[in-house]
This record gives sequence, C-alpha cells and structure tokens, in this order.
Amino acid sequence: MVNSSLSLLSDYPFQRLRDLLDHHATPQGLQTLAMSIGEPQHQPPKLLQDAITENAHLWNKYPPIAGTPDLRASIKGFLDRRYGLKDDFLSTDHVLPVCGTREALFMVGNLLIERVAKDEEKPLVLVPNPFYQVYVGAAVMNEATPVYLPAGPDNGFMPDLNAVSHDMWDKTALLFLCSPGNPQGMVADLDYLKKALELARRHDFILLMDECYAELYDDEKPHGALEVAQDSGALKNLLVFHSLSKRSSAAGLRSGFVAGDMDLIKAFTGLRNYGGASMPLPLQAASVALWDDDDHVAENRRLYKMKIDAAERHLGDRLGFYRPAGGFFLWLDVSERWENGEAAALEIWQKCAVRVIPGEYLAKTDDTGENPGQKYIRLALVHEQSIIEEAMERIAAIL
Repeated sequence: MVNSSLSLLSDYPFQRLRDLLDHHATPQGLQTLAMSIGEPQHQPPKLLQDAITENAHLWNKYPPIAGTPDLRASIKGFLDRRYGLKDDFLSTDHVLPVCGTREALFMVGNLLIERVAKDEEKPLVLVPNPFYQVYVGAAVMNEATPVYLPAGPDNGFMPDLNAVSHDMWDKTALLFLCSPGNPQGMVADLDYLKKALELARRHDFILLMDECYAELYDDEKPHGALEVAQDSGALKNLLVFHSLSKRSSAAGLRSGFVAGDMDLIKAFTGLRNYGGASMPLPLQAASVALWDDDDHVAENRRLYKMKIDAAERHLGDRLGFYRPAGGFFLWLDVSERWENGEAAALEIWQKCAVRVIPGEYLAKTDDTGENPGQKYIRLALVHEQSIIEEAMERIAAIL
C-alpha cells in the first residue's frame, strides 16, 4: 500500500504547468524560451572539473556520510568569511555536508517532527506562503499539519511573525524561512532574524533557515541567521541550509550543507547514516574547491545583475516590476492586464512562446479562498543574456 499521506500533497508545480500549456500551440517559427525553472545556466568554474579529475582515483571508496574533514573545514571557512563569524564560534562539528539541500530539507522532518497518536493534536510546521514545496512535503509525510503564513506585499513578502498566536507557537515543531526568498526575492533583516530565533527558543521549536540564494544579491549582502546566533552566543534551536547549486551554478553536483545546533547536527548525521546518500569523494573535493573560492561567485552576481538590468529596461514600471534584493527570480504582478497568473502564463506562452509559471502554483489557497500568488507570475532569469533580452522584448511587446 502507498503511504496515504502522499495523497495530501498537491501536484508538483511543473506538472501543473505542463497540463496548462502543453496542449496549446505557440507562434510558428518562434523559438520557445523556458523561464519557468530556476536552473542556473552559467557554466561552473573550471576548478570544479579539475578537482574531480585530480581525485578520480577515489571513485571506488565509500565516502563518509559526515563529509571529509577538508570539506567540513572548507564550509566553516566559507561561513566565517561570509558572515564575519569569530573563529571559535562555529566548529566543523556544527557542519553536515549533504547531497543537495532538497534532500536535507525533506529529511529534517524525519528528524524533528514527533509523531503523535491519532487522537492527539498534530504538531504544526509553519511555512511562508508562497513556499518551496519540499517544506510542505517534510511536514505532511511526517504527519504534521502545515500552516501557511501569508508573505505578500503588505508585509514585505515575509511572513508576519507578530500575526502568529502564542498558542500556535507553542504547538509549532518547525518554522521554515527562506532568505533571500523564492519567489519574491525579499531579504530578512537582522531584527527579523533575531525575532524568529528568539521565538524558536522561547517556544522550543526549530528555526530552519533556507539561505541557498544568499550569495546572489543585487546591492547589499543579505544577513544570515548565524549572525544573530553569534550575537546571542549560541546555536541552539537553529539549522541553516546552503547549496552550491545557485552559488556556483553547480546544480548537478548535488552539494550543500546544514549547519547549526550541534546536538541536532549529531542527530541528523545519525539519521542520514540510515537513509541519506553519501557524496562521492571526488565530488567532495570539488565542493572544497568551490567553497574556498569567492571570485567565481562575484562573476555570477555580475551576470545576474545584467539580466535584472535587462528586465528593468524592457518592463520599466509595468507588471509591478521591482528589483529583487536577492536571487534571480522576477515576481510580477499581472493584475493590471490579466485576471490571474494562469491567464497571463497562457497568453504569454501562446503569443510569446515564453514559458513562465503562475504564482498560484507556488502558493496555497487559504480557508477564505485567497491565494497570495494568484495575481503573480514567476520568471527565472537564468539563461544567457541574449535569451533574457529576447524574452523581455517579447513580453513587453504584448503589453
């Protein structure tokens, strides 16, 4: 029998998009441009392949689930540089390499959600709305109740932590936050992160910070939860997640890490010994090379800023355009022209041959029938500059 909890998960957004668009034709002779998936298209630096080649003799070795000492030291070095951490605050024992953060964000539910009897109230998992679908999967597949916190323009595209009741916090097992955010590109400031961590400790839940876009920003470096943890003098009740997929355009490497509360890292390592995938040693060596190098990341940021510049030139102040503070997504308000994001995505596909995703596919409709993504579309600015220019020109033309 299939686990009945699986039926509680909605269709993955990209299947819904295929169902919406694939039976509609696009203009003849016009190349289709896919801007629906946030898959980096920049080539990763040569040092990645060099490290794999130099360590090819290690493919026949079983890799340690906790990562090599070199990899953990490299990750610590990155975090110390990036967030100005004191050398003695974070140790390599606070770090756990993982095979991409999607796996880790899902498995953390197995680690931290206590299952209860059928007649008992289920623990709560709070997620921003819109959200990364894996957050909800982690909750539902561990028999917790996901609670969707609106993250719209009225509160700066971040969940309003003050709107959550004291009683709800007491029932919370996990709070997922993403900064810079997907899809809205917002960035949490230090006061917001401090409040979230204080709430986690006061009500004894775990703050899970998805910071996978932290190295892609427009002007100012986004703050991270480890900064406020250092100010508090402890890592208790906190796990942060980082990835090389976006930072280094190495999505196929499947390399990331979790860092934070040492007791949780130790327990997570034990769990992954049973069900986690180990990163092959040549790929761990490549990860070391990437975490140690910041120059290629600066070049990545420069290229993404050029793409946002192109979008700004073509769209101007239409569709509620704003420059995302972080990440590479545009979150466009289409309500000036279309009834909703689905209608916009369909017409843009039929007239422009550009594939974008309706915002409502990335969000949950609440009990009042409101969906915070309904009037938006998301565009991923990941392709080479000429493709971005072409896509923006096509969309601007129909406006």
